[in-house]
Amino acid sequence: MPDITDRILDAALLHVPFDGWSEPSFRAAVADADVDPVVAQGLFPRGAVDLAVAYHKRGDADMLRRIAGADLAEMRFRDRVVFAVRARIEAAEDREAVRRGTTLFALPPYAPDGARLIWGTADAIWTALGDTSRDFNWYTKRATLSAVYSSTVLYWLGDDSLGNDPTWAFLDRRIEDVMRFEKVKGQLRENRLFGALTAGPAKILERVKAPSGVDADLPGGTPSR
Repeated sequence: MPDITDRILDAALLHVPFDGWSEPSFRAAVADADVDPVVAQGLFPRGAVDLAVAYHKRGDADMLRRIAGADLAEMRFRDRVVFAVRARIEAAEDREAVRRGTTLFALPPYAPDGARLIWGTADAIWTALGDTSRDFNWYTKRATLSAVYSSTVLYWLGDDSLGNDPTWAFLDRRIEDVMRFEKVKGQLRENRLFGALTAGPAKILERVKAPSGVDADLPGGTPSR
């Protein structure tokens, strides 16, 4: 049996296409799920905003299950990343709920929430694919994938084709761009002249470490509560 959070969220998805992630949707969902409003407010202090956050995180959890259940061993690494991003988009299922969420998190008061959610998705993908970096690369990988994921979602929202083939082609191109950029970075690192010119900044970047995972305010950090 679904827990209270899932019951409210499932009920909300019937109202979001019409009223967005709004207070009317939240109140209607609570009533439909037959949950005490006081309990619902305790679970979602900001109402519909926290409900939209929960919807995104549920998609992340579904994506991780898809990744865990897939045989990635025979895939090239770039194909594993493509698979993971595609799995996350397919986990959303309800395109209108995503569209309404994109609109909500574009608003200035909630833009930080949206940025954290996208970063969290990128972090979940890299972690699931076995990323062990703890230096500055930890940040650059997640920043790059965040850009790929968010741009692909926006493309998907406008893709009304059967099977979403144009979206997956768009995703392939974005990943290919990233791989090309990484190849250039590797060539520059091997260049002695470039290495000498960037020795100073490189020393500074060596001091940058990934967050410990105990501070929720850090990108990708896990809340301690």
